Amino acid sequence: MITLGIDPGTARTGFGLVLGDDDVTAGAYGIIETSATESMPKRLARLFAEIGELMDAYRPTALAIEELFFARNISTAMTVGQARGVVLLAAAIRGISVAEYKPAEVKQAVVGYGNADKRQVQEMVRIVLKLDTVPYPDDAADALAVALCHVQTSNFLRHLPEFSP
Repeated sequence: MITLGIDPGTARTGFGLVLGDDDVTAGAYGIIETSATESMPKRLARLFAEIGELMDAYRPTALAIEELFFARNISTAMTVGQARGVVLLAAAIRGISVAEYKPAEVKQAVVGYGNADKRQVQEMVRIVLKLDTVPYPDDAADALAVALCHVQTSNFLRHLPEFSP
């Protein structure tokens, strides 16, 4: 399985590929940046094109994306929602299955604690993927964490016996 994890944003979208089901390794990871001086439509078009290029190059079998977390800033939530929409559209066009995870679900799956801090998540990503250093920048590490969450969740669900009443 090739899982593409996404930490969405309009300024920076993190991406991370996780290869395998049980013995996982990191593939490519990084960020897609857009300039605040560009109009939002141009930024979203660039994000759509670059995400599409990643999907076409690596042919992921699944896309895992962080759900929108709304705290205080509604304008930030709106722009993140726009970035999520662009990524979801790119996946839908290519027929890639999509799984969405809340931040606490990602932390629980990767660290074992839903209130883990960013450093704990990043260190577990490094350990599980057998990397020499914590993935950088943070958005890329977060995207790898989302992909790991999906792999671990999929493995768990795959091994559950069918429930029959």
